[in-house]
Amino acid sequence: MLLAIDTSAGSSVAVVDLDRGVIAEKSVDDHRRHAEVIGSLIAEALEESGVAVGALSAVAAGMGPGPFTGLRVGIAAARAFALGARKPVVGLVSHDAIAFDAYRGGHTGPLLVLTDARRRELYWSHYAGADDAGLPTRASGPGLAAPDELPHVDVERREAASVSAAALGLLAELTWANGRPFAADEALYLRSPDVTLSAGPKRVTA
Repeated sequence: MLLAIDTSAGSSVAVVDLDRGVIAEKSVDDHRRHAEVIGSLIAEALEESGVAVGALSAVAAGMGPGPFTGLRVGIAAARAFALGARKPVVGLVSHDAIAFDAYRGGHTGPLLVLTDARRRELYWSHYAGADDAGLPTRASGPGLAAPDELPHVDVERREAASVSAAALGLLAELTWANGRPFAADEALYLRSPDVTLSAGPKRVTA
């Protein structure tokens, strides 16, 4: 049984179980209030599910791609909750959850998943299909590109405004059940931060 958290687009929290499926999910689509809502969403999802913290096996965190500020809120919340609950954290690529939802819903064949990267750019991930276990097979990406520079123009697109924590959690359950590796424990920002380190003190002249 997992608590799943994703803030790569909107903010979403869910409690899922491999056998019971989605037990509870709470989401807010606002892309600018991650820090304000994430604590309430966790509390509401746990309360609605009726699942005690001690009954959780782990916390699943969406690692992006996503904008720096929003994405780090969800990852930090997942790590802080897991630390307090003494549970492990497992990371997943957020786009994989979107693709998983698409294939679970009946899509077959290649797919290009897109999410808003702001600054007139899009995050993209290209999938070849789903394997025998129902897990999406990512062929390339995640990447970052302007809309007119996206790769795989001949592939069906799935542009998502948010990432479902329920889909993320179910993907984590299926990944674990099939002995597959989780994503690396690092956020996928895909863009250099706006703030840069100082090159040293500036010279002062009279």
